[in-house]
Amino acid sequence: MDHNLKFKPGQAVTFATTTAAKGGDVAEITGNRTVGLAAAASVKAIGTYAHDVAIGDDVVVHIAGPIDTFVASAAIPAGSEIEAAGAGRVRVRTTGRSLGLALTAATAAGDIVQALRV
Repeated sequence: MDHNLKFKPGQAVTFATTTAAKGGDVAEITGNRTVGLAAAASVKAIGTYAHDVAIGDDVVVHIAGPIDTFVASAAIPAGSEIEAAGAGRVRVRTTGRSLGLALTAATAAGDIVQALRV
């Protein structure tokens, strides 16, 4: 079975926004495919807003890497770093190499998670 990226580098990726922002502001993951203004030294920052937005608007976020899909081994909150969990699945990162930042949440084992690859 083939596995394709959800979004390739350079593709426009749209999120809902939880804060008002201006084009060029840094965005961080705030929930399930949602972004807000990044806090200082945010580990959930993913890129920059492409244009000005109001709360609740959809916005394109310029990101550097590809977005891939993974199968969760357990619940994973959006905004969490993920790592290999064995059996081809991923989990919230503890001590392993980071595979990326979850852009969507998993509520149970077997859920598909979209993640920005690092």
